Amino acid sequence: MAKSKTPKIRFKGFTDDWEQRKLGEIVQEITRKDPASDAPIMMITANNGFIEQSQRYAFNNAGESLKKYIILEKGELAYNHGASKLRPYGSCFSLTTAEKARIPFVYHCFSADGQNSEFMSIELNGADVENQLRKIVSSGARMDGLLNISFEEYTSVSVLLPEIKEQNKIADYFRTLDHLITLHQRKLEKLQNIKKSCLEKMFPKNGANVPDVRFAGFTDAWEQRKLGELGSVAMCRRIFKEQTTESGDVPFYKIGTFGAIADAFISQELFEEYKSKYPYPRKGDILISASGSIGRVVEFTGKNEYFQDSNIVWLNHDERLSNSFLKCFYAVVKWSGIEGSTIKRLYNDNILNTPISVPSISEQEKIGSFFIYLDNLITLHQRKLEKLQNIKQSCLEKMFV
Repeated sequence: MAKSKTPKIRFKGFTDDWEQRKLGEIVQEITRKDPASDAPIMMITANNGFIEQSQRYAFNNAGESLKKYIILEKGELAYNHGASKLRPYGSCFSLTTAEKARIPFVYHCFSADGQNSEFMSIELNGADVENQLRKIVSSGARMDGLLNISFEEYTSVSVLLPEIKEQNKIADYFRTLDHLITLHQRKLEKLQNIKKSCLEKMFPKNGANVPDVRFAGFTDAWEQRKLGELGSVAMCRRIFKEQTTESGDVPFYKIGTFGAIADAFISQELFEEYKSKYPYPRKGDILISASGSIGRVVEFTGKNEYFQDSNIVWLNHDERLSNSFLKCFYAVVKWSGIEGSTIKRLYNDNILNTPISVPSISEQEKIGSFFIYLDNLITLHQRKLEKLQNIKQSCLEKMFV
């Protein structure tokens, strides 16, 4: 069956088939050099395309080889044939953020006169070209993370191209989408940085009994306590493997699925029995991972769920502690007895002996509410960002052949 030469989704007014061409027929290699150039030194990252080298490294790591760097001009393209997790067969981008740049001489640099270079970079990072590069690499053109693909081999791949007007439309659309994604990424990063800063300033440090920043109306010193003075470590009753199934009534979270999706279940009858006889978290309790990646927390929602004993625990405390405040404290906690240790286990004594500075319950709740609001904002921006990224991925699949 012949491959379609039109995408599933197109802008209005475009109906012609896309034309299949060899990349080598439409590009010209660029090897220009200028040792005296003061153009910015740039590199390609699989995530963000061209960035200044200073964003990645604190020093110029090119040394004498800088004299060999290629001068790329705005609108020209470069292919970084280094393997990465995101792009195992290399990345190609058009230079759009500078009039000129000095580019590592190991990159394949080229121009594509008569084509939209931003469209070309999207096409050349697409699945069809990746599949063609995979065949080149599987034939032996690879060495230790660097895809040893020559310019001739790279330009032997085939591309499907619409007329220039349609290329321009598509490039403009994805530029706008990328701009929106970048804006939301920056908003998200800003909120995450605000949260980090607030956590640092709203809890006492270095033996102080008040934080650097607090809400108006609160002036009393915070009390120094140990978690063990305020509660005890609790955990669910042990569940054995033979008591679980791959599907069932009640999700059973092991340390490997904590905070994710359960892959094991227990019966409703066993759940009801153990819940009534043995310790079980209350809605709002903050569950802690006590093994593996220790200290991860999940707020218990009150749903019918069960948790792996000793690996997932919580502090069964009294009214002197607010759970919303405790969740914030866990974000900055330094567990007792494991500083500088490689131990991947949080024992009961580590938790109970951990010092905590405690304000009044009203101040705790004020702090907790503030971070709940901040977390909700962060989640909202994460979802918006994910939605935009999903829209882009869907468009890449449907707006290209």
